[in-house]
Amino acid sequence: MEIHGAGGMQGPQPIYPRLAAFSVDAGQTVQANAARDHVEISPLGQMLDGISRLPEIRHEKVEEIRRQIAAGTYETSAKLEVALDRLLDELHGW
Repeated sequence: MEIHGAGGMQGPQPIYPRLAAFSVDAGQTVQANAARDHVEISPLGQMLDGISRLPEIRHEKVEEIRRQIAAGTYETSAKLEVALDRLLDELHGW
């Protein structure tokens, strides 16, 4: 009795089928810049990429703002006016 291993009598086989051979006939030119592949990034992938590009959190700034909010000194009329102007500008863009 002969044991030929996991591949059987034919030996190991590739998992994926082989791609067709790429050949160029004599005198034929190949364009290096010709697009052959196409990639689409999902909206979730785009969002995650955007998140990864965000700047680092400035923890000292966050703590200072938390202290101001707790003390009741963060919200001023000037800051509220700027926030309302930005909101109105954003709404006009819709």
